[in-house]
Amino acid sequence: MRWTDRGAVTVEAALALCSLTVAAALAVGGIGAAAASVRCTDAARELVRLAARGEPDRGRAVAARLAPSGARIELEVRGDEAIGEVTAAPLRLLPVHVSGRAVAVLEPGAALGQVTGGGP
Repeated sequence: MRWTDRGAVTVEAALALCSLTVAAALAVGGIGAAAASVRCTDAARELVRLAARGEPDRGRAVAARLAPSGARIELEVRGDEAIGEVTAAPLRLLPVHVSGRAVAVLEPGAALGQVTGGGP
């Protein structure tokens, strides 16, 4: 094997390792984004469940614990429905956002005056 052949093999190996690193980083990022999406959905579900019972403040507190850090938590009431949406950016380096949304019907005894829109 000549010296130039060994140099070509080294460059090819370096490119292969870089490609594998990028592929692994994308796979880990995708798994992280999927996990964040599930956490957002769980947080939104708990938010509207508690709001439908007349406990919107407790719902926001529970949603903030379940959601990824830095998530935006919104609760809105339209008629007899509580609508919650939790949005987060799982990959801070990329402009990617995941969200979860849930809807619940207010229970007959729920205090409608306590449930308002807004974040945490």
